[in-house]
Amino acid sequence: MDHKRVNANGMEFAYLSDGPTDGPLALCLHGFPDTAHTWRYLLPRLADAGFRAVAPFLRGYAPTSVPSDGRYDTGTLALDACELHRALDGNGDAVIIGHDWGAFATYGAAAIQPERWRRVVTAAVAPQASMADGFFTFDQLRRSWYVFFFQTPLAEYAVSLNDHAFIDRLWADWSPGFDGSWDVARVKEALASPENLTAAIGYYRAMFSGPPDDPESAAAQAAGGTVAPQPTLYVHGADDGCMGIDTIGPVTDFLAPGSEMVIVKGAGHFMHVERPDEVNEHIIRFITS
Repeated sequence: MDHKRVNANGMEFAYLSDGPTDGPLALCLHGFPDTAHTWRYLLPRLADAGFRAVAPFLRGYAPTSVPSDGRYDTGTLALDACELHRALDGNGDAVIIGHDWGAFATYGAAAIQPERWRRVVTAAVAPQASMADGFFTFDQLRRSWYVFFFQTPLAEYAVSLNDHAFIDRLWADWSPGFDGSWDVARVKEALASPENLTAAIGYYRAMFSGPPDDPESAAAQAAGGTVAPQPTLYVHGADDGCMGIDTIGPVTDFLAPGSEMVIVKGAGHFMHVERPDEVNEHIIRFITS
């Protein structure tokens, strides 16, 4: 894979890439706490299928820059994806693939500028309307305790203790029984500086700050709660310890016609590194159909 950089939406993004430069763009967006490296199994498969596969490090995750505007709302994340599409010379044959926070960005990007994306894949975070009150059940709130802890000024201190052992524990809880040490080490590199760690936590703080004051970002954030027109594949790990399978609701009821849902047995939150062959087979099948 190649390591490259591109300017988009007023920032410099670092990204991993593979595949022919003249192939349709496949933009792969990671979540928390992970990096573009978690797409290392999918990028070569996309390249073999003829796609120009690109996995950026999201805003604030080194080596991507920390945004000077301090924006981490889902509307801004969606616009990052759309502007990356433009900067990378994507066209209407592009596909977008998002996991966790990348899924939030994907829902918004696919809905606010649908002409850019032919097919959509999301993982680990279902459409907002599908989850509805499911997020507020006792069991899910217990899983999501960290979301509320991250609103406090103690979050950075706690996460950074003992070589960011907090991140080790999240991976262990969210993907039970999986050895994610290699990926966790990459996350710790990406969030080693206080500025990068505050940026990653800033995504969660933006959840409670209301609509962004930038009209374009606000529109993109609102679009993320609607049904995008493209067929979408939704993938979820049966043993996900972050977003429980009991929480996601009737997912395909809130996706466009032609959409599908796949539950990956024996996999947790990071199913694309736990069961890469199975997950990637579903993704390649769907985006090439």
